Amino acid sequence: MNRRDFLLASSSAAAVFAAPTTNRATVLYNDHAVTLDKIRPDVKDLWVRSADLPRVNDFHVKPEGACRADLCIPIPKALTRGEWFNLTGFARRTRQAFIDDAGVWSFGEIPVVRGDFYQSRTAPDFAVPDRKGRVVHLSDFRGKKALVVTWASW
Repeated sequence: MNRRDFLLASSSAAAVFAAPTTNRATVLYNDHAVTLDKIRPDVKDLWVRSADLPRVNDFHVKPEGACRADLCIPIPKALTRGEWFNLTGFARRTRQAFIDDAGVWSFGEIPVVRGDFYQSRTAPDFAVPDRKGRVVHLSDFRGKKALVVTWASW
């Protein structure tokens, strides 16, 4: 058992959820970082305020579930406690990969959100500089055939 798990496990769960904390966390998702000033400590989960959820991943907590645009994912009551939302529990429910290290939580793509690309066979838009340094968007080639070649040094 590592030190962090021991310290959190040694305090009772009731005491952990009894009073708000000023612990901070940084959440990385979709090419941006969001610093959260208030989180609830937990041994394995990241609890954020429901009001902060739209800043993190564009979802809003509604009576019908966690909603983003026209997509709503039902959430069990165990994922909410008052104003708090279990972000990692939601990630597990949507099969979203995540990892944490020293207060920084990194979340991968949400499979159900990117599903429209798989069904439509349309690649997501991205921008890269061409050989002359001008920024070119993939969307500039919509309706035309395009060959995208990538390379990495590793």
